[in-house]
Amino acid sequence: MPAYDLSKTERPRRRWLSGNMDLVAAVAFIGIVVIMILPLPPAWLDILLVINISFSIITLLLTLFSADTRELNIFPSVLLTATLFRLALNISSTRLILSRADAGKVIQAFGQFVVGGNYVVGLVIFVIITVIQFVVITNGAGRIAEVAARFTLDALPGKQMSIDADFNAGLIDEKSARQKRKALQTEADFFGAMDGASKFVRGDAIAGIVIVLINIIGGLVIGVLQQGFSLVEAAQIYTILTVGDGLVAQIPAILISTAAGMLVTRSTAEASFGEELAGQFLGYPRVLALTAGLLLFLGLVPGLPALPFIILALFCGLLSFILAREQRQKKAAQAEITAAAHLSAEPDDPGLLLRVELLEIEVGYNLISLTEPRGGSSLLERITMARRKIISELGMIIQPVRIRDNLHLPPNDYRFKMKGNLIGQGQLRPGMVLALCPEGDFPEQLEGISTREPTFDLPAIWIGEGEKEKAELLGCTVVDPSTVLLTHFSEMLKSHAHELLTRQTVKEMIELVRESSPAVVEELTADLLTLGEIQKVLQNLLREGVPLHDLETILEQLADQARVSRDPDALTERVREALQRTITYLHALPGGPLTVLTLAPELEKEIANSLKSTARGILPVLAPGRMQQLVGALEGHQETLQAKGESAAAILTSPGIRLPLRRFLEGFFPRLAVLSVHEILPEIKVESAGVISIHES
Repeated sequence: MPAYDLSKTERPRRRWLSGNMDLVAAVAFIGIVVIMILPLPPAWLDILLVINISFSIITLLLTLFSADTRELNIFPSVLLTATLFRLALNISSTRLILSRADAGKVIQAFGQFVVGGNYVVGLVIFVIITVIQFVVITNGAGRIAEVAARFTLDALPGKQMSIDADFNAGLIDEKSARQKRKALQTEADFFGAMDGASKFVRGDAIAGIVIVLINIIGGLVIGVLQQGFSLVEAAQIYTILTVGDGLVAQIPAILISTAAGMLVTRSTAEASFGEELAGQFLGYPRVLALTAGLLLFLGLVPGLPALPFIILALFCGLLSFILAREQRQKKAAQAEITAAAHLSAEPDDPGLLLRVELLEIEVGYNLISLTEPRGGSSLLERITMARRKIISELGMIIQPVRIRDNLHLPPNDYRFKMKGNLIGQGQLRPGMVLALCPEGDFPEQLEGISTREPTFDLPAIWIGEGEKEKAELLGCTVVDPSTVLLTHFSEMLKSHAHELLTRQTVKEMIELVRESSPAVVEELTADLLTLGEIQKVLQNLLREGVPLHDLETILEQLADQARVSRDPDALTERVREALQRTITYLHALPGGPLTVLTLAPELEKEIANSLKSTARGILPVLAPGRMQQLVGALEGHQETLQAKGESAAAILTSPGIRLPLRRFLEGFFPRLAVLSVHEILPEIKVESAGVISIHES
C-alpha cells in the first residue's frame, strides 16, 4: 500500500470567510456608518445600490424556499440591518443630489425610465409603490406577526407542560426534552422579534416619503438660488434624480417587506412555498375545470375581448385534464401496491408495528406503473408465479412477499429487503428495454444508456422499445424491465434461501411430512433432535443449493445418524450422501457425463493435514501464500473452461475434506459446487476437466 503525505493531501483548507464572519459583520456595520458621514463618489454609490437590490432578492427567495421559520430566526436582525443600510444609502444619495446634481448612473437610469418625460407620472408611481408597501404589506405583516407572537406566548406554558409530561412518562429522554424546550423558546422569541421588526419597515416607508419631499424642495431651492438654473431646468434635473433615488430605495424595501410578510404567514409551513402551492392549489382539478368553463362563457359575451378569455380557458382546461389523469394514475398504482402487499387497515397495536417483514420489495415512484396489467399479467402476478416456481425448485415454504412503494427511493430504483435489511437493489427504466450483447460488445447502431445488469453484473444498455428488433438482429438478448426485476428477485431468493428457512417454516414442513409419514417424524422429534438442529441441517443443504423435495428421506437419515452424532456438519454430510441421486443430477448434463475438476493427490493430502477446528467449523489452515496459489490455480481453470464455452465445473474431492474446502472457497467462488465421491451415483460417468495443483515457487 503506498504511503501518502498527509501534510499535503489531507491538510484541511482554511475557510477564511465562514471562519471570520463576526469580523466581516463588524466591518460591514462600520461601513454603513461611514456611508452616512462621508461623501461617496457616484460610481461607489452605484455598486452599493446594486448590492442592496441583490440582497433584497436573496432575502425574498430564502423565505420562499425555507420549510421552517426557525431556519431563518435571524431574520429580524437582517431586517434591521437592511433598513439601516437602505437609509444610509438614502443619506448618501441625497448628499450627491443636492450638492452635485449627480447621483450615479443607477439612480439616473431608474428616474429616466419611470418619469419618461412626465414628472407627475413619475411622482404618482413612486407614491403608489410607497403606499402599497406602507399600507398593504407592512401593516398586514405587522398585524400577523403581532397575533402570531401573542398566540405563541399564550400557548407556551401548555406546550412546556406537554413536554414535561412526555418526559415524566418516559416517552422522550432528557436530551430530547431539552431540545424541544429550546425550540419552543426560539419560536416565541422569533415571533416577538418579528412583531418589533415590522416597525422598522413602517418607519422606513415614512422616511422614504420625507426624503423625497426634501430632495425635491431642496433641489429646487439650490438649483434656482445657488446654481442659477431656471425653475423648469431645476425641476427636470432634481425630479428625475429624486424619483430615481426613491425607486432604487423603495424597490428593495418592498422586497424585504414582502419577505417579512411571507415568513410570518408561513409559520405552519412544512415544505417550501412552491411545493405547498402545487400541493394545495393544484390538488383540485375540478376547480380548474369550472374556472375554464366560466372563462369560456365570459369570452363569448358580446363586448368583452374574446381572445384572452379563450386562451386562459384552454390553459385551465388542459391543466385540469393533466392533473386529473395524474391523480387517477397515482390512486390506481397505490391501490395495486396495497392489494399486492396484502395491506389492510390495522389497529395501532405495538405488536403489529414492531413486526419485521421476512421478505419485501420496495419500488420507486416511477416503477409503480409496472404493477398495472397491460395486455397480460402484471408484475405483481409474475412475482407470485416466480415465488411459486422457486418453492417447487427448492422444496421449501417461502412466505408471501410484501411489495410497497417507497417515495424516499430514487424514482427508478428498487430494493430487496429481508428481515428489514437490504440484500439487493437495482434500477429499471420503464418504457425502455435492457439489451445484453455477447461479451459486452455493443454495436454502434445501438444508442442508449449504458448500465450494469443487476443480477449478474454484466455490461448492458437501456434502449427504446422501438430499438428491440434491431438489437435482436444484432445478436443481443433483450429483456423488459419486469423480467429484469424478476430474474434478480429469483436469484436473490435462491442465494438467501437458507436465511429464509425459519424454525416456524421448518415446523410447517415437518407437519406436511407427518401427514404421510408420521412414524419418521415422531421418531426423530421425540428425543433425538430439536427443531433448531433440524433447521441447521436443512440450512446447510440450501446454502449449497441442494433442494429439500425429498424431505422424508432427509428426516429418515437424520433419525438414523442422530444416535451417533448430533453435530449439524456431520449430519449434513450423511444426508448429502443419502441424496446422491438429487445431487448428481443437479450437476450432470442430461444423458451426459459429470464434468469435474479434481485436486492433485499431494494437494488433497496437504489440505487434509491442515484441517483445524474454528468458530466457523473445521477449515483448512494453509499458509497465506499457499491459499493464494490455490485460489489462483482454480481461477485459471475456470477461465479456461469459460474460454471454451463450457460451464464452470464442480470440484470432486474425498469426503473428509469436502465441507472444509467448500467453506474455504465460498468467499471466493460462492456458486462453485464441491462434491465428494460418495455423493455421485456409481452409474454416472465422471470426466475430469483439469487437475488443480499448486507448486512451491
